[in-house]
Amino acid sequence: MKFSKFLISKIFFILVISPIFFNIPKAYTAEEIKITYSIFSRTIKINTLKTFAKEGKSTRQLKRILRATGSPDKEIRKVLNKDFEVPITIASKLVYSEIGNVFLTRLSSIIHPPRATDERTGMLALRASVIQGINIGNGKINLLNFFEGYPTKTVILDVSALSKVMNKVESISELLTFFTNSPLEKIKTN
Repeated sequence: MKFSKFLISKIFFILVISPIFFNIPKAYTAEEIKITYSIFSRTIKINTLKTFAKEGKSTRQLKRILRATGSPDKEIRKVLNKDFEVPITIASKLVYSEIGNVFLTRLSSIIHPPRATDERTGMLALRASVIQGINIGNGKINLLNFFEGYPTKTVILDVSALSKVMNKVESISELLTFFTNSPLEKIKTN
């Protein structure tokens, strides 16, 4: 009896004192998205985006940024709220696969942590964001959960890099369309 009281008091003492000696840093989740385009940048709070996605209310700054996209608010809200159900085990296997590494490395030029000097740092942050985003969404992920799960306080979204990728995707899409829609007929008419 005496021994168990002594043991319990020691365990209690260790649990109370351990945070003081073993200063465990708090894990961060993203609070803001910094959109950069060349030398210009704008910052959006993720909570502001969440409010806009759920209720349609936006700040003046967010309205300006949304207007610049040229898309209607309804469409943007739909994209922000679009859930993808992905079991966390499958997502984990995918982001740790060779194809996942290639995809995340390329995506890290568009979405990356501030002051990231290499692609690997961005890739690791994206991997963590996908897994944490699915965890936040209880097996579902959307853009808001993805950004909330990002392991740094600020997420950089590089619009210049995004537009380069979009141009490549559009040209590849046009090439695929060209070759799948009877290429000989196209050549004859041109």
